[in-house]
Amino acid sequence: MNSFMAQNRENVLARLMGARISPRPGGITSICSAHPLVIEAALRNGLAENTPVLIEATCNQVNHDGGYTGMSPARFREFVEKIADTIGFATGNIIFGGDHLGPNPWRALPAEQALEKAEDMVAAYVAAGFEKIHLDTSMGCAGEPTALADDLTAIRAARLAVVAEKAAERAGVRRPLYIVGTEVPPPGGATHALSSIEVTRPEAALQTLSVHKAAFVKAGIDIALERVIGVVVQPGVEFDNTGIAVYRREHACQLSAALQGMPDVVFEAHSTDYQPAAALSALVDDGFAILKVGPGLTFALREALYGLDTIAAVLGNTSEDSLATTMEDIMLENPSHWVSHYPGDDSERRLQRHFSYSDRIRYYWPDERAEAAVNRLFAKLNHGIPLPLISQYLGRLHSRVVAQKIPPRPRELCLAAIEDALAPYNAAIRSKRDGG
Repeated sequence: MNSFMAQNRENVLARLMGARISPRPGGITSICSAHPLVIEAALRNGLAENTPVLIEATCNQVNHDGGYTGMSPARFREFVEKIADTIGFATGNIIFGGDHLGPNPWRALPAEQALEKAEDMVAAYVAAGFEKIHLDTSMGCAGEPTALADDLTAIRAARLAVVAEKAAERAGVRRPLYIVGTEVPPPGGATHALSSIEVTRPEAALQTLSVHKAAFVKAGIDIALERVIGVVVQPGVEFDNTGIAVYRREHACQLSAALQGMPDVVFEAHSTDYQPAAALSALVDDGFAILKVGPGLTFALREALYGLDTIAAVLGNTSEDSLATTMEDIMLENPSHWVSHYPGDDSERRLQRHFSYSDRIRYYWPDERAEAAVNRLFAKLNHGIPLPLISQYLGRLHSRVVAQKIPPRPRELCLAAIEDALAPYNAAIRSKRDGG
């Protein structure tokens, strides 16, 4: 085990601050997903790369009320650690993070009620041992503007940090590391033209950090300032239903330079899904050390599942509805997760439900009918899949199946597809870690 893997979990993130101004700046991938196959693939990737794995849950996914996964923070941690145990990944090398922790799930309520719910959520995350906490109170609640002013956002974030500090003390766990700020637009993919994306202004990033520091001091938690390790910014990376805005460092050079005035933090980049390896490498070089990915991983899983679904149809295994048909029925029955995100006529929306880069279909995989359909599909194909059909419908995996690096079984093919989506992140971060 190398020295990178052997470091304590909290130091893996803290080291990024010192490394970012060296000839070999550090970086880490943040896995934002609650799908068991994505979690397993990420942990297998950690074993292969001999690195810790940062896994984050969002406020909508996981909270003290259950979120859309039905899991509390403690239950989510147990869920991830059980997967780790099955593949032999040391649970001590998992960093747990909470993403966009704030009033967002309850923003339809008056601010005070929503913030009280957010306090309970943050306390639950910290008590469960989540060590990286992204405080995001930028969204307005009932009767408020959609986006709040920096000063009010910081005051509310500090309020949640006070709760986090007390929760850590009560639970006897390490006090968390904090990320502040938010990206525009909100998480989940752009809802406007990618051409309108604006890189965060340097002065805005500096202001975000400044007002949060002042709010922490005013709230009496000066001690937590040394654990504010990152600021979320928009470096010009995004995706929408059909397009990807690739990082262009010439557009973000002034933002990157602003880190010289922020010596104790790194930048956290959200929505880095689908970025090519060269762009991810440039992001790390430029100080965007925490690279968050989520929909891109479940998109890769969905591609593999639909490829397998087509293979089953070619082989004549069509006694039940196809996986795609099952997913369509589930999404139409409960449109809440996609209806406001997918514009257009019926044909366009059907296409987006299944194939959008925003991958809103990911919200439906936990449905019992979806799980049963996937299990049926795996059972149909578990005896083996003819290599020519893997070439036809899962072509990117074919050469490794032929070389016997991937067994021609459905579950292993899905895991390999997810690991492929992580490969550009590995390349970007490995080159920095190894001196490339």
